[in-house]
Amino acid sequence: MTRPPSENREGHHGQHGDDPDPPPLYRPQFADEQLSATANLLAIEPYGHGGTRASYGQFTYWDTAIAGLQVLDAGIPDAFVLGTSQGGWIAARMAMLAPGTVKGIVPLGTSMDFESQRSRELGCWDGVAFCTPAIDALAQPVGDDWVIPVELVDATLAEGMGDDVPDDERAFWHKTHQENYAGDSGRERLRISSINLRDRDGLHGRLDSVRCPVLWMHGTADRVYSVANAEAEIGLFVNSANAELRVVEGGQHFLSATHAQDVNAATVEFINRWK
Repeated sequence: MTRPPSENREGHHGQHGDDPDPPPLYRPQFADEQLSATANLLAIEPYGHGGTRASYGQFTYWDTAIAGLQVLDAGIPDAFVLGTSQGGWIAARMAMLAPGTVKGIVPLGTSMDFESQRSRELGCWDGVAFCTPAIDALAQPVGDDWVIPVELVDATLAEGMGDDVPDDERAFWHKTHQENYAGDSGRERLRISSINLRDRDGLHGRLDSVRCPVLWMHGTADRVYSVANAEAEIGLFVNSANAELRVVEGGQHFLSATHAQDVNAATVEFINRWK
């Protein structure tokens, strides 16, 4: 979320761009008039998850963070960064890398740890067990007619949105994923993205370098990362101008989608307080 008007680029969705479709996960944010009036909205896809492509296959979350800052170099002097799940730790990386540019971050349903035993003891999922079967199954090349299995999409939706995903929403995500993850290149991007999730580095030792304000929002129904983990980790932002955890009753892991009104209103207030 940026303050001045932005240039729309391939793989990125700007409020004033010519792409008629908003970014899939953030449709409720781009449709919110108060949020759009508060900040110029720009959605930057993580490498491996959409139309943005790295010129090399072995990209990481650090690469996505750097790419996001390069987008801002097009003429955006400062920005607030909101991110869901892995977007939360990408936002934290952006704040570490560019403290003069990132004015505040809004992590949603996230964790700042690697997939550790510590996090599992605090009620977080077993990301290693969840990701490894898919990583193994995606190891061999496939033909041009391959698309991501709907069973994998449904497993992700259950973790992100719970069991009661409306039929039209489920159909939307089936279509979106199968358009994105198709053919051998789609298989490979999906595999590397899954490896990144499973094998990522933790940020605990680095969080004291985040200087900007932090508004961490976390749902009580999040199946992936627990409120207990968020409560422990918000205290690691020891040098932040202000670090707040806001718990959303009944909120799912994909909080920006399932509890958009809570997220949008809190984000508007956060931006107006710290801009």
